[in-house]
Amino acid sequence: MEPEIRIRIADELLMFLPASRRAPTRRVVYDGTSTLGHLVESLGVPLPEAGPMTVRGERVASSFRPAAGDEVCVRPVPRPQPVPLEPGQVAPRFLLDVHLGTLARRMRLLGLDTAYHNDMDDPALVVQANEERRVLLTQDRGLLRRRALWFGAYVRGSRPDDQLRDLLDRFAPVLLPWTRCTACNGELVQVDKREIERELQAGTRRSYDVYGQCADCGQVYWRGAHGDHLEEIVRDATRIVEAVRPAGTGPAPLPVSD
Repeated sequence: MEPEIRIRIADELLMFLPASRRAPTRRVVYDGTSTLGHLVESLGVPLPEAGPMTVRGERVASSFRPAAGDEVCVRPVPRPQPVPLEPGQVAPRFLLDVHLGTLARRMRLLGLDTAYHNDMDDPALVVQANEERRVLLTQDRGLLRRRALWFGAYVRGSRPDDQLRDLLDRFAPVLLPWTRCTACNGELVQVDKREIERELQAGTRRSYDVYGQCADCGQVYWRGAHGDHLEEIVRDATRIVEAVRPAGTGPAPLPVSD
């Protein structure tokens, strides 16, 4: 009989297993040399989604080589998940793949530094994520298996609302609403109405007096008819982060502007 190990997969991770083999406990033939990380990924779970792993009740690394007969427990990544930050940085920087454009715009609305390109291939995404120390968000499991990637996360949900909720619940980032351009991710600065009135339609000039402008692309912003919906997104996001973030762990999210 070939040597085996038993791998117990937490319920939260079963979504990554093929539907025909979506059982919480799997018997895996063991060759005696493969690492635990390799075995877990061979079942379908990307390593960035695998949290604490234990063997015989002891915490082990993904590089651990189990022995025949061992039982391995694989838990999900703890939430909120910490991300290494550079000095002066208050929230993670993010990079989203080509399928998450709407999520990118909502994250920028919340003031999260969010890079997004609708034409970048997988190798280029990994390069940018690593060079700029951005968390790569994707629904491409193969992309998360790239060994060169320094930090990645799978985005759960098919609707932007659910995707944003998952992101906020996972990382509980400090929010700075209304500070970034939703089009290009540049920083917004307040601008005098007289400086940009030539760019405004007559109805807008009559109705609004407070404007912001992107320092990078020049896009002008004001609280238009869609403002109530955007404020609702900001309020909901702030509540989620405040509920998830442990007390005393960094700056609180900024209040919603009136």
